[in-house]
Amino acid sequence: MSVDVQKVRRTGSAWNTAWLIIGLLLLAAFVAAAVSAPERLPSPDMDHLFAKPWEVPPFGADTKGISLVHYVLQGAGIVLGPSALAGVMVMIFSAFAGLARCAGVTWLDTVLQVFSEIAGALPRMVVVLVVAFVVPKEYVSLYPLAIAWAILAAPGAMDEAAAAAGRLGGARFVEALRAHGFSLTRIYLYHITWLNLRSVLVRQGAEVLMQVVFLEIALSYLADFKRQPALTRPELIKSWASPLYDGFQSAVLFGETLFKEGFGKAWEVGVTSDMAMLHALVLGLVLVALVALMAQAFRLAARQR
Repeated sequence: MSVDVQKVRRTGSAWNTAWLIIGLLLLAAFVAAAVSAPERLPSPDMDHLFAKPWEVPPFGADTKGISLVHYVLQGAGIVLGPSALAGVMVMIFSAFAGLARCAGVTWLDTVLQVFSEIAGALPRMVVVLVVAFVVPKEYVSLYPLAIAWAILAAPGAMDEAAAAAGRLGGARFVEALRAHGFSLTRIYLYHITWLNLRSVLVRQGAEVLMQVVFLEIALSYLADFKRQPALTRPELIKSWASPLYDGFQSAVLFGETLFKEGFGKAWEVGVTSDMAMLHALVLGLVLVALVALMAQAFRLAARQR
């Protein structure tokens, strides 16, 4: 049975394009939300406490009657810059490791391996927490944590990029293309980075971007749970962890009532009562899913055909 190679390639290209469009649309929405983020939340509205999405469109309101739209916008503003910076840093580290393997500079390759072994051996969360506590409270921000996370995540990405470059033949690959008259700039930027390392760089960058977003949500959730100052943002700015926290409290109440008094009472208390906040939990989970989908879309868009 013969296989139409050109048809397979066209199909793969179409899927890559479709995933790229999805990723770009989600990124555009992410950026638009971050740019639109208000500096402060509006004043509490006693008339809309615990309001459902159909009462305060499109996401409902929180325990103070504040629309959850403001939480979505401010949360995007918190994570966009730091997560993008971390992703770009990892891509640069990875590209440098891959190009160093092809350059045939032994001492540079050794230095990069030593860096990878040292940074890779450090416990990420411990280092991130140390950085968070070292930063003065008046300068609290996600940026230092994102940079630390990118440095600690770089070794795995660098090893993969170096391995991909090594499979090309390393310095022999460069020498062969040089013999055919190609310039070093074209070889390193186009043949190595674009044609052979692109999928590794984009996947690793997208994964680290997603990880930094989840890191901020996790740390902010813990701060809300412990009633302590946040480690990633000023107190007046709200994270995507806030609707998750409020929604989780409602989910716990729903589960307890379900276990003790049955589904009917649980539905009344957890979903239809005036103090139900399951819509906030749904919103938080959807935001997490969209970030994961965006990272996955870019990964699939950059895969080699």
